[in-house]
Amino acid sequence: MTTTGTSAADLIKAILGGANGYETGLDELTVLPPADVDPALAAALRQATERLFRSGWQPVELHRLVTRRSGPDAARLVADAAAAQLHRTPDADPRWTAQAAEIGAERWWPADDSYPSELGRRLRADRVTVLDLILSTLTVLRTLPPIEILMPPPGTFVPRRNPEKSDNRVLERVRALLAKAESTDYPAEAETYTAKAQEMITRHSLDEALLTADHAEVVPLARRIAVDAPYESEKAALLHAVARANRCHAVWTPDLGFATVFGFDADIDAVDLLHASLLVQAQRAMSRTEPPGGKAGKSRLKAFRASFLVAFAGRIGERLARAARAALPAGDDLLPVLRSRDLRVQETMARVFPHTERARGARVDSDEGWREGRAAADRATLA
Repeated sequence: MTTTGTSAADLIKAILGGANGYETGLDELTVLPPADVDPALAAALRQATERLFRSGWQPVELHRLVTRRSGPDAARLVADAAAAQLHRTPDADPRWTAQAAEIGAERWWPADDSYPSELGRRLRADRVTVLDLILSTLTVLRTLPPIEILMPPPGTFVPRRNPEKSDNRVLERVRALLAKAESTDYPAEAETYTAKAQEMITRHSLDEALLTADHAEVVPLARRIAVDAPYESEKAALLHAVARANRCHAVWTPDLGFATVFGFDADIDAVDLLHASLLVQAQRAMSRTEPPGGKAGKSRLKAFRASFLVAFAGRIGERLARAARAALPAGDDLLPVLRSRDLRVQETMARVFPHTERARGARVDSDEGWREGRAAADRATLA
């Protein structure tokens, strides 16, 4: 209890709610016994993260957003919270568990009530630093809204059979080809690798569409893909172009830094892989052709980069669409299957996002950037 009789839990609530000044509240918490403060802080962190996990946030995206807003030490708390969540509710969706492992979630502390003190020892940080870290992270977490639930939160997972499961061997071969395309300094070589990757993706996707056409349990899915600053709208345009060419649909949420891609499993995998690879290729091409920066050329450089990415996305979209049409086998046996799948994807998207707005097209303020972006997209041919 404080000198005024306020409990540590009430003081934390007052700080986070704005009823108590942050610095003043931090000072008051610091002088309280750890035996009183630690359980209250641990409970506040548990409640905040449980709320977010229940309301749609997945480990990777919450970790990424907290990293962007507060830094890696704050993101460490998200990883620990995911580990604690799995400790309490181990019956989690395997995808959720895999994401927790990806961010390094591991329960290393002996008891939740002593977590803040254990964290201080682990970070080799003083008491004020640890309390400030936890409070500032809680401040970020409490501002985050519920988002669409795309996979069952821990404690709600019910195993279901889904025959459409992307072939890991195909994905590994695609990853290997795209890695070669990203690493080479020769545009023609990159074109060869990416072309082979796209052909493999298209064949695999069409095969799965035919094989699962009569499986009612095979349903469209959704996945959130990061869209990072700077030049978010231009990068979102590239993701939209890749999604559309691979029979998916994307909805961008700019304030949270991600887009939600709707489609069937194999198609979303293709979008994820291709988008990541094309971003790398675009960045490499842009760095080779951009004008010098510095104070005098800063605005010119910014306009060049934005225009480059707009042109790159537009041209890639054109070429991907043509490649997708060319990959269709002779005859029209597959067209009804693809049309039905697209309608199901659109229906799923409409249920999750009943109200969407079409984003305004990005401005092109640099003819030089536009020309170089189109040329780079030509070199990254995916037909």
